[in-house]
Amino acid sequence: MSVNHEVSEDGKVVTIYVEERFDFSLHQSFRDAYCDSEINNGTFILDLKSTTYMDSSALGMILLLKDFTVNNGSNILIKNANESVYKVLYIAQFNRLMEIEK
Repeated sequence: MSVNHEVSEDGKVVTIYVEERFDFSLHQSFRDAYCDSEINNGTFILDLKSTTYMDSSALGMILLLKDFTVNNGSNILIKNANESVYKVLYIAQFNRLMEIEK
């Protein structure tokens, strides 16, 4: 389980990758992936292509990311979620809070 991130060359996009299980054990590394960025009016992409499991603590962490992006004028995009992860996001109605691409 790990969290990785990369910043685009123009400094306007931060992509965060969560591998395998997205749960509370990743809280600090997930937070570090976006809090250390100095992006304003950009985009934070949460790429879940390698995420196989997500629990309610992960939903809370995503909401903290959402608060962070609102405060700095950025937006958030969740993409590449597998069917089970997408279902968790959909049941929690995250599609009403942010853009989600399958």
